[in-house]
Amino acid sequence: KKTFTEVQKERLEQAERTILIKCPPKINEKKLLQYLSSHGNINSHFFFENHGIHALIEFSERNSIASLQDVIGIPGATERHVVPFRSRLFTFTLKNPVSQAAAETPIHLSPQSHIPVKDLIEKLCVADSISSQMYALLNEYQLTEENIKLRFLACSLVRDFTRAYFPDSVVKPFGSSVNTFGKLGCDVDMFLDFHETTKQATKMKKGPFEMEYQMKRLPSERLATQKILSVIGDCLDHFGPGCVSVQKILNARCPLVKFSHQPTGFLCDLSVSNSIAIRSSELLYIYGCLDPRVRALVFSVRCWARVHGLTNSVPGAWITNFSLTMMVMFFLQKRSPPIIPTLDQLRELAGEKDKHIIGGYDCSFVSDLSKINPTKNTETLDVLLCDFFEYFGNFDFRKNSINLRKGKEVNKPESSPLYIWNPFEQDLNISKNVNQPQLEKFVALARESAWILQKEDKTQRMVSKEPWGLAALLIPFGKSNPNKIKSRMKGIGSETIKSLLDSLKLSNVNNLQKAVGK
Repeated sequence: KKTFTEVQKERLEQAERTILIKCPPKINEKKLLQYLSSHGNINSHFFFENHGIHALIEFSERNSIASLQDVIGIPGATERHVVPFRSRLFTFTLKNPVSQAAAETPIHLSPQSHIPVKDLIEKLCVADSISSQMYALLNEYQLTEENIKLRFLACSLVRDFTRAYFPDSVVKPFGSSVNTFGKLGCDVDMFLDFHETTKQATKMKKGPFEMEYQMKRLPSERLATQKILSVIGDCLDHFGPGCVSVQKILNARCPLVKFSHQPTGFLCDLSVSNSIAIRSSELLYIYGCLDPRVRALVFSVRCWARVHGLTNSVPGAWITNFSLTMMVMFFLQKRSPPIIPTLDQLRELAGEKDKHIIGGYDCSFVSDLSKINPTKNTETLDVLLCDFFEYFGNFDFRKNSINLRKGKEVNKPESSPLYIWNPFEQDLNISKNVNQPQLEKFVALARESAWILQKEDKTQRMVSKEPWGLAALLIPFGKSNPNKIKSRMKGIGSETIKSLLDSLKLSNVNNLQKAVGK
């Protein structure tokens, strides 16, 4: 496996050699590629639907794009005046649509969104085990190779603008687009990186003079970030092809610019050099690469949470996908033997190049995957999914917090209902937004899910064509019987839940908050 940095570098370089074409409705793939090949060798291409057919074309050489740009015209200004910016976004129309339409053959369109949950459940019902159901879900929801290329292209197109002001800047994706846990349709988090400029300043300079650039000085890094994003935001808003609904949110803890990038179909968040967020992305990339069960379990748990309203795309008191992912990682660290190492163990394996101290926080961990010993744990995903729900259905949230550095429960440093330590900024709780009712709902649903997986008769359900295993968990429980969860929590008809309630000294659902703190 390549390191996170190697993958990022390779994909950013690919994106530099890539263009995006809005195609005519009746496009002949062979003729299009034949014409484009006259400007240079094509490495890869694919078509997708986004308010019309688009083609992503990756050339072997960057100068092929320059060759193509030389023969492309500027739109006529019949109704509105155009901003004359030579981008890598093109519109092709047929000069003679009637004669060319006859040669039309259907083209394969690469999907850029996942299938609806209803269709997913049907697919899962024909699998032969919960493990294969979970891998099937992963296969439907994970980012495709094509979608990842499109995300890096979106960043590269934004970089074309930032370089007008900051020639050495790079725009890189972080978070779910690169950490192996992104699902089709998720936003693109990107950041403006000045690393190359600052790296140059550290080089030893020969000669009799101390030499430095004359640069604007501002009172704080935050103010500099706000000013940079304000200008870039205006630039994208006024001049960026396909950049719409631009919002500058400059007073947030992490200032950012939100916008919709219509040509690729992505909602984007642009911030400035967020080094700790990049380290978090790399940490999750490592965990995702170490064992195939890791990603399969995360995707299943997150899909389950979304179906039951535990997570939400709108900010609020809900558990976030990041918090859920960290809970899965913690659970996998607690297995015997562990499936993934703790962050402290990864730090011990770190070489000199892996040492990173950012803002006083130790963000060091090994980046070379070959230095990490594979796990000896052979548990199936069937076991892991059920045990995940049982583990957190029985977790003492009132007293304990979740710490991925140590891979063990530690006493909560403060009274937030759910306390998950930020892996790097150790004084922050990444789940501080979660309130008591949401945590109680999570515990109740986890217990109900554990009960379903332990008690269901798979053969009987398959014969009667009822959803079973993971599929049964992806149907909102209240729809079939609103009183079902309440009766579970009262301990009716379930030895498992009874023992959980006994262990927590609970007698009914009204006392549930004692388990998770007031």
